[in-house]
Amino acid sequence: MIPQVLVPLAHGFEEIEATCPIDLLKRAEVEVVLASCETELEVCGRSGIIIRTDQFLMETKPDRFDLLVIPGGPAVFELRKNKAILSLIQEFADRQRPIAAICAAPLLLKDAGLLSNKSITGHGCIVEELPQIITEQAVVIDGKIITSRGAGTAVEFGLSLVELLRGPEVASTIRESIHA
Repeated sequence: MIPQVLVPLAHGFEEIEATCPIDLLKRAEVEVVLASCETELEVCGRSGIIIRTDQFLMETKPDRFDLLVIPGGPAVFELRKNKAILSLIQEFADRQRPIAAICAAPLLLKDAGLLSNKSITGHGCIVEELPQIITEQAVVIDGKIITSRGAGTAVEFGLSLVELLRGPEVASTIRESIHA
């Protein structure tokens, strides 16, 4: 069965943190579904790149997905007010499905109550709110929570997700093919 991944996007998402993991997962033959957190399917990233999503977040049936991947960027600070995304995160956690967050996105995991006694990493701008951040590591995996620092660690983040869903051999093959 082909693994399925959900990536919610909101205006102001960090393009590198979304597109890099999406690309690597697709190279690993993982189905990736992009869900708009907005009122339109086209979502504009922080640098003005527009991505057309596959569906609206409200149409999403979380039980069909194996992994939730949340990119960071300025969008995170608005998403913290979005009850639908916080509910989605909680539903993934309740179903014991892995949740991956990069850059500022671990703040959403905090808001959903998932970071107690968890080792995580993230962008330096969120350290005050999340003092348990391990800043030296590109990717930190603690149980079902996968976190990464930011745009500069997006390749390692994406490859860790490939390894999670498709195994170390597939991740290694992709790593070699992109010269990472």
